[in-house]
Amino acid sequence: MPDLTLSSVELAPLLLGALLTDHGVTIQLTEVEAYSGADDPAAHAFRGQRPHTVDLFGPPGTLYCYRSHGLHTCGNVVCGTTGGGSAVLLRAGRVVAGLELARQRRPGVPDVALARGPGNLGRALAWTLADSGRTLGSEGLDLVAGPAPGRVLTGPRVGVSVAHVRPWRFWVEGDPTVSAYRRSPRIVPGRSDW
Repeated sequence: MPDLTLSSVELAPLLLGALLTDHGVTIQLTEVEAYSGADDPAAHAFRGQRPHTVDLFGPPGTLYCYRSHGLHTCGNVVCGTTGGGSAVLLRAGRVVAGLELARQRRPGVPDVALARGPGNLGRALAWTLADSGRTLGSEGLDLVAGPAPGRVLTGPRVGVSVAHVRPWRFWVEGDPTVSAYRRSPRIVPGRSDW
């Protein structure tokens, strides 16, 4: 497992190629995004600790799950220091074990798209909000180094309306499991990227 006390921006590219296992499925990570905590206006930690973000402020290696658009459970690996609110969003990957389970959880979806996008990755792993707060290396939740990925690219994060040009999204070049970049429609033209 990589050093989870690294900053989110340092840790994120190191997670590409890593193998994430939970609920009978293993996914090789191909896309992630870094969020640096209280000093990052796009991070859930920016407004401080709230009841639904408590796990985000836990020790490195904590799984922080949240609901996106009221539908999808997305997962982050907390990193840096306890209380800092930094994490890496797990955006996409390739199912390398437990393929039948992932297919049952996402029926009718091509294998290449089973874990493409953070909500789909969460669904392939059967995550719910009850999974938030679990610790890597316990209860069947595991993250281990995998094969070295291809060339790693970096660019703006997906769907955030502030701090949107920070190149903190990392992905494996040309990998078909990587999600498409979508600029947020909420970005205010001319607003500085703080």
